[in-house]
Amino acid sequence: MMRSKLEISFILISFTITISFFVVVGSLFTIPSSDSFFSTLFSDEMMLSLKLTLSTSFLAALFVMIISVPTAYSLSRYEFPLKNFIKTIIDLPMAFPEIIIGLGLLIILGNGFLSNILSYIGIEVLFTPNGIILAQFFVSFPYAVRILYSTFSYIDPRYEFVSRSLGAGEFKTLINITLPLAKGGLIAGSVVCLARCIGAFAAVLLIGGGTFLKTETLPVTIYYNLSLGNIDSAITAGIVLLLISFIIIFVLETYCNFEGMNN
Repeated sequence: MMRSKLEISFILISFTITISFFVVVGSLFTIPSSDSFFSTLFSDEMMLSLKLTLSTSFLAALFVMIISVPTAYSLSRYEFPLKNFIKTIIDLPMAFPEIIIGLGLLIILGNGFLSNILSYIGIEVLFTPNGIILAQFFVSFPYAVRILYSTFSYIDPRYEFVSRSLGAGEFKTLINITLPLAKGGLIAGSVVCLARCIGAFAAVLLIGGGTFLKTETLPVTIYYNLSLGNIDSAITAGIVLLLISFIIIFVLETYCNFEGMNN
């Protein structure tokens, strides 16, 4: 079958930009030697940074999904005062650098009254792993809500009306009808949310403090080692971060293709 000029042009553009991305990202693998890479990879700094990044990211993503489901559902199904204003505020962090989120959290948490209350009940936030989780939460929350909002809006409300007309309550309908229909969006939202948590940098640095061997996530490790001129360590952290991100996105793409074939 003959391809049109437009089809060929668009395919060439796709290949060109893909090759460009591959060259840029693949350049990381050309710098460190294998000995240098593995010695740095299994260093105390890299192991702690990797464990801290994954543990805080998974917890933050879990909290985000728990909160974003009712938030996105209410925005897609209910009419209430200031709804558009709330949607705008939730989407706003996607339009500005995450360092602004970090500054805002730092101002609020640095308030003596609030910090004293948190300390009194045994919760330390600033410059602790708890602070990292909080920063990751606020950075990734808007993306999860946006994906889930689109997913719930796409689901025909008549399925829910039929379920409720047959005697099922609103919550039971949500659990048995709506969420199963939104499975693809839930998985996509979780994956994107996790990826954003893992890659969060500026807000995490401000709230977590980036303390060496304590609150140092992989993006912070890259920043610190570049600042100190430890190029091999920075590149090794970058490769690890790249591989984790690739696995996460690959899982999402594989699932989407699998679901598309089944449907």
